[in-house]
Amino acid sequence: MPQIDEDAELKAFRNEARAWLDMNFPSSLRGRPVAIQGSSVETDGDAAAWKQRMADKGWGTPTWPTEYGGGGLSAPAARVLQQEMARVGAYNPVYISLGLTMVGPTILEYGTPEQKRRHIRPIVRGERVWCLGYSEPGAGSDLASLQTRCEDKGDHWVINGSKIWTSGAHHADWCGVLVRTDTTAKKHEGISFILMDMHQPGVETRPIQMIGGASPFCEVFFTDARAAKEDLLGDLNVGWTVGKRLLQHEASQPGDSRAGPPRGEPLQTLAKRYVEVDSEGRIADSDLRARLTHNLMHEKAHALTISRAHAESRGNASPTNAVSMLKASATIIAQTRAELTLELIGMAGLGWEGEGFSDEELQFVRGWLGGKAGSIAGGSFEVQQNIISKRILGLPELTQQS
Repeated sequence: MPQIDEDAELKAFRNEARAWLDMNFPSSLRGRPVAIQGSSVETDGDAAAWKQRMADKGWGTPTWPTEYGGGGLSAPAARVLQQEMARVGAYNPVYISLGLTMVGPTILEYGTPEQKRRHIRPIVRGERVWCLGYSEPGAGSDLASLQTRCEDKGDHWVINGSKIWTSGAHHADWCGVLVRTDTTAKKHEGISFILMDMHQPGVETRPIQMIGGASPFCEVFFTDARAAKEDLLGDLNVGWTVGKRLLQHEASQPGDSRAGPPRGEPLQTLAKRYVEVDSEGRIADSDLRARLTHNLMHEKAHALTISRAHAESRGNASPTNAVSMLKASATIIAQTRAELTLELIGMAGLGWEGEGFSDEELQFVRGWLGGKAGSIAGGSFEVQQNIISKRILGLPELTQQS
């Protein structure tokens, strides 16, 4: 069999992607930041046209199977596509979606053929919004203590209980819920993962206003909510395994948009608009220059770790050690960037509203405040550090000395 010249194939694909983007990406959207699920975003005009074109092409989920509407691309080709999208300032209209980043990959891995047929294509096309029912008022970092009950009623499930910090629940069509299906088993062994339709009388959502001014999280209450028997994802009472795998998909994402201000121009470029530069055009404050450089270096190292995790995962269904570190590193990098941003803009970083501040400056402040949640969202920083120390580094448990 002749050896495939992958470089030539990737070059041909690059030319194809470049031509398609030049023809299909509306120039009016160039440089637009990715919208977080549940935020107020434009849904008509050029934005709607771009979403439709990406959905038809399958490039919103470039590596997902074509039978479900995905692009069917190899990982190298997907990276080329990402590079070409960055070249023209294009964004993925369905990227920051829990369905695409977490629920979809988990259904592809654990779902039945019918579940995949029913749910994956609407996720690919950005037509169905998902949320996740994980944390509860009495079960946050110790998630396995959850008490939301799911009872088998013969031909359907009935769910009662509540969840908290549920991202985008007030906009969601469906929810992936961790529930207790066996109250007599050990707490990790009596949990199941249910796919639930949010549009029913037994589901109530209450948005929680955050310090940053937005309400991306909700309380969710289930009162005799129903789910079909075929909405069980994975095996009964093995939902803890499914739920952990979903969180590993979350950790493998490039970064955490909740952990800092919106990404725009490079930090070093922003700095030169606000602080003094020397005769050579460099930031005059050498200490500030060094800290900016360190943040950029850490971003680059994080990106390389993501690439390594993708490479290690080929042909390996189990998560790699690299994936476990990504959530923690993304949070540190984003929060440091937010702190540096406010330092750079000085007095302009005191604005909350009113005249005297640009929209960009106000967003920097709100993003900095909202980014504090990155330390606990998706699993607290301390819990992540414990996972790294015990499962990756093999460090022993600390014991108290009497």
